[in-house]
Amino acid sequence: MFFDRPDSGELAVLVHLEFPQHTDPDDPREFEELVLSAGGDPVDFISGQRSTPHARYFVGTGKLEELKQCVQLHDAELVIFNHNLSPSQERNLEQELKCRVLDRTGLILDIFAQRARTHEGKLQVELAQLRHMSTRLIRGWTHLERQKGGIGLRGPGETQLETDRRLLRGRIKAIEKRLEKVRKQRDQGRRSRRRADVPTVSLVGYTNAGKSTLFNHITQAGVYAQDQLFATLDPTMRRIQLPSIGSAVLADTVGFISHLPHRLVEAFRATLEEAASSDLLLHVIDAPAEERARNIEQVEEVLKEIGAADLPQLRVYNKIDLLDGFAPRVDRDDQGKPLAVWLSAQTGTGVELLFDAITELLGEERVLETLYLEPSQSRLRARLYEHNAVTDEHYTSDGSIELAVSIQKSDLLRILSQEHLSFDALNWRSHSAG
Repeated sequence: MFFDRPDSGELAVLVHLEFPQHTDPDDPREFEELVLSAGGDPVDFISGQRSTPHARYFVGTGKLEELKQCVQLHDAELVIFNHNLSPSQERNLEQELKCRVLDRTGLILDIFAQRARTHEGKLQVELAQLRHMSTRLIRGWTHLERQKGGIGLRGPGETQLETDRRLLRGRIKAIEKRLEKVRKQRDQGRRSRRRADVPTVSLVGYTNAGKSTLFNHITQAGVYAQDQLFATLDPTMRRIQLPSIGSAVLADTVGFISHLPHRLVEAFRATLEEAASSDLLLHVIDAPAEERARNIEQVEEVLKEIGAADLPQLRVYNKIDLLDGFAPRVDRDDQGKPLAVWLSAQTGTGVELLFDAITELLGEERVLETLYLEPSQSRLRARLYEHNAVTDEHYTSDGSIELAVSIQKSDLLRILSQEHLSFDALNWRSHSAG
């Protein structure tokens, strides 16, 4: 029902109004890109200014007349607003303009419907669409709002509108149930990775910042990557090898956008939870973008919303190949800790610097040492194996065991405390613990 697309672009008139009191207005260029991403064919762009939205039509009556003429002139099938409309405003506009009207949320939902590839992605999109549609159902059934009386016309006790609302509620509950199952499976996967001490690194960032291109370069996964908004929708995870750390999981996530509709954040909770429970976030930024600072701000907003604002973060300034004479580099704070990496995912320049920075940040609180144990200390050896902390093992000529250990320092200290041992009392090759 939700994934049938028209064969050619629909002729669309775009509407963008400026409101002086809005400190963070949506970018009209990004709006146009969204429409093109959805497969629309913009035939005109109507802009204007108002102090507040018109209660009935969002635009004023003069602008409404201009819109009517524009729709008739171009024989447009669709009018798209770069704003969120109320259900009644959408309905009133459709009655006046005699064509379909779509708001910003509806537009983003349509793009998401086109991009969803996996079963989970499609479920998440459908859930968001159904929730959005449930507030607008009345639009299609105005002729059936009242129950008809008379012989042979007495219905089963509910209008067509009520029947549809009931069916929608049922479908929403069914999808929520299935997504809850997906959430539990993901949670189980995260728990087993934590038990195995495998760190998770998540790529986050504004849509079209180059996350999937970077993901492909690092993992050679062949994930769909295009120069368009919301090219990636489904969560993709791959195991990677990091020097000194060993295995880690790299997760690619859905791109963020300014004023990402709340119901989308809700629907994609299962996917976004992956980012919220990561050991490290790689915030990918389109370095040459004019609105770079604003995009960074918008991503930080969404991270706050999903409870990931306080996670360790490394900024990745991408697309430096589009900047004149710009060489890859790592920016560090006063303590020498990596803050940002400048690279090009397209050409691969600087990706090795990213690997080094990730290794530094993940290895900060890790013990990567060689431990020598006496045969009598086999109990500690068993505990380290339980935590998947042993990456290599050798027996020396004198019968002692040489263990290559990789473990979070906090986990190691907890194990040693339970075994009534101290870190310094053990025989380490070096005492330079992270």
